[in-house]
This record gives sequence, structure tokens and C-alpha cells, in this order.
Amino acid sequence: MSTKRLWSPVLLLSGLLALTACGKAEIGEECDKTGSTDECVDGGICDTLGGSSTGLQCLKICTQDSDCPSTQACTGVSGSNQKACHNK
Repeated sequence: MSTKRLWSPVLLLSGLLALTACGKAEIGEECDKTGSTDECVDGGICDTLGGSSTGLQCLKICTQDSDCPSTQACTGVSGSNQKACHNK
């Protein structure tokens, strides 16, 4: 088998992995811009979780406290008109 034929599957796999890595961030994953929904999966928005967490991450969008786990509250997100589940 030639070297060229051996590298073709490797390059194809590398390309597929690169495309997968460029997807939107899941809830709980890092993001870069407060109030952005473009960086997160559907139903997510970028903000700080609150409490001792200061980094930005994709949070679940909500309309009321019952949409969130019991340790979180549905509160406003800076730079947007949305609410998300933040730590109490």
C-alpha cells in the first residue's frame, strides 16, 4: 500500500474531528461573550454561573425558578433581556 493511500483516512478523520470541535458549547461549557446565545446550544446563553464561579459558561435559559435545579434561581443575564439558571 502506498504512503498516499495510508494518509487519506488520517486526513479525513482529522477534518471530521475539526468540524466536530467547532460546534456550539453545551450547557456548562465555556463561552466568551456575556449575553450571547450564538455561542451556546439551543436553550443556552453565556453568563457567569454566580456563587464562587466567575468564568463565563453556557447556562440554561429559563422563565421561572422551577425551570432550574433547586440550587439555582432563574435570574437576569447581563447584556440581554433573557433569564438563566444561576447559583443561589
